[in-house]
Parts: sequence; C-alpha cells; structure tokens
Amino acid sequence: MIKLRVSRSVFIATACLGLACAAWPAPAGSTAAKTSPARLEPPQDTGFLNRRIVLHGITYRFQVYLPEEWRRDDGRQWPVILSLHGRGERGSEGMWQTQFGISEAVRNHPDRWPFVIVMPQCPQTAHWTDPAMLELAMSALDQESAEFHGDPSRTYLTGLSMGGYGAWELARLHPRRWAAIVIAAGGVFWSYEPDRWQEASILPAEYARAVGHTPVWLFHGSLDPVVVPKQSELMYDAFKEAGGDIRLWIYQGLKHDCWTRAYDEPALPPWLLAHRLPPPTEVLAERLVVPLRPPTINLSAAQLDTLVGDYREAGGHEIETIVRQGAQLFEKSSSGNSVLLEAESADTFSRPGDTAASKDFHLIFEHDASGRVTGYLLDDNRHQERWVKLAADVK
Repeated sequence: MIKLRVSRSVFIATACLGLACAAWPAPAGSTAAKTSPARLEPPQDTGFLNRRIVLHGITYRFQVYLPEEWRRDDGRQWPVILSLHGRGERGSEGMWQTQFGISEAVRNHPDRWPFVIVMPQCPQTAHWTDPAMLELAMSALDQESAEFHGDPSRTYLTGLSMGGYGAWELARLHPRRWAAIVIAAGGVFWSYEPDRWQEASILPAEYARAVGHTPVWLFHGSLDPVVVPKQSELMYDAFKEAGGDIRLWIYQGLKHDCWTRAYDEPALPPWLLAHRLPPPTEVLAERLVVPLRPPTINLSAAQLDTLVGDYREAGGHEIETIVRQGAQLFEKSSSGNSVLLEAESADTFSRPGDTAASKDFHLIFEHDASGRVTGYLLDDNRHQERWVKLAADVK
C-alpha cells in the first residue's frame, strides 16, 4: 500500500511539471514562435459605410458607398461620384441622405452603379451654397477619394433640389475637377435668395463660361412648383449659346421629384462612365420632353381573350386571374381586388396612375413557340416574378 501511494504521488507531480513546462513561454526565435498563426485581418466592408470628418473643430457624419467588388489591395482605381442631397435630408446623424435619389437607385440596381459614392450631409440650418458647406463637400470628397482609390480622371458631381444649387456652385468653382455633372430639379436661382432672379440675364452665362466643355445632364419635372423648370431651361440656353456640352430632359407631368426617375434611367451610369478628364472637344446640345410613360394602345377583344385566365406564381401557391370586361383587361387577386391594365403593346401592360409604383409596374405576357400564352413576367423595376398560366387556360 505504501509503494502504491508513492507511485501515484510521483505520477501526479510529473504530470503537473509537464503542464507547467507546456504553459511556460517559449524563448524568442523558437520553433513554436515561428509557427504561431498570424492575426487575421477583419473582413472588408462594402456597401453604405458610416464616415466622419473634422473641419475647423466640428465633426460631420456622412456616408460613402463602396461597390461589392471594391478591394483594398488590388490597386484598382475607381470612379467617384460626389452626391449632394436635398433640403429635406439635412441633419447631423449622417444617414438620412441615403434614403433618396442616387442611393435609392443604387439599392434597386447595384449592378448599374460601379462607383464609389461620397454622400456628405448638410446640417439642418445650413444650405449647400454656404461656403462652409461647399468646403465640407470637397473635403469629404478628397478624404474618401484618397482612402478608397478614387480615379482623378473619373470624378463626377451630382445634386438634387437644394443639392442641385450646391452642385452648380461646385461646378463653377472647381470646373476642372469633374468629368461630368448631373443635376436634378436644381438651378442657380436659390429659393432662399430670391433677389438672384434680378440677374437672370447674366448669371446662367457666367456658369456656362466657367464650366466650359464639361458634359452636363439636367433633369426637371415639367410641373415642378418648388424649383421651376425655367431654371434648367435658362441654363440649357446659356450653355448652348456658349458652345457647352449640355442635355436637358424634361419629364412631362412630374412635379418636384424628378430625381427618382432620373437616377433610375439605365443610360445614366454608362453616360457618366463614358466621360473622363480632360473634357471632350465634341459637344452636344440636346433638349427632350420625356413622357411619364409610353402611350397606351387599344387591343381587340380577340387579342385580350388570349390573355384571360388563371396564373399561378412560379414555385408558389398564390393565384391571380386576368379577366376582360368589355374592351378592358383587369388583374384580379385571390382576395378579390381588381386593377386595370393598360396596353403599351400587344404583350406589355402597365397600371394607370402617376405614382412611382404604377410607373414602374409592367406585366409582360410570354408565349411558347406556337404563340400560345404560357405566363407573364411581373416587373416592378426592383425585381421580377414569373407567373405560369394554368394548363386549362393556355390558349
């Protein structure tokens, strides 16, 4: 029994000594030190990021957007957009400006916007045309361009409403900084300084001379009661007279919010990317009046009848019914709600109304090789859903 106790004591002491040795720090240069794993870098963030900048002792919060493909270590230079928000998005939280305009377009179609987008925020009591706010905008642009690999030859400027006022000022003050400029519902006659209208005969020409051949694309609603369309009309006339590169799209029937439609134009991001510094030598002056939606057409009863029937959501259980009443087609939900459909072509229908939801809605009927209707594609500008016509109703 005594020998057994001694053996156990020796075993326990030996085990403790081994554990102590294992826990003792290895000497510098030892094999254990050389093979220890390196510290992992944190995952790289993209999307909308919280940022801040300090100017003259004041901290301003704002946002920057990085495309999903952006990489810190690939050496790639990225096109950069400086975006100025409108009056309603002023504040100090640094995020409200991401709810409208170009930010909304990026959320709907991120594939269209391969840009680093800098979105400073104007404080509640200030305006973008204030010298301090113009300094804030340019400082935020410089800071983010340096950190996120901005391409100096592909830096763009945009602004909406009050931000359009500020964009015109930055265009005038820094005309060689921008490869192209986009302004929606803006102008140079500020609502908070109505006396500027007394200089209507000279101000637009001053901006046109300063901006030179930098391409400018203006958007405006024909019924805008806040920043009247005359503001953009005067700028277009001045740039055309000075030989500038200018295009003006007037959205027929839209009021102040023309920016939702403007930033949603599929041609806008490629137009920006097509321009880089120095400015082009060939210029264009283009003015278009754009209808709110394509004109509708009348289809025969026989054409409408080929579309009538029950449709089931692909992979789902919900059923929608397409019915004809006289010369009109209706979409009827399982709950009994009916919505009028207006034909833009023999196969493409929209919903009446001037809201963004109705404007963006399209129902596109699909056919097989023999011409029979097999279903429809519901496209609301954000996503698409395919609905299949039930076999008994395939005509």
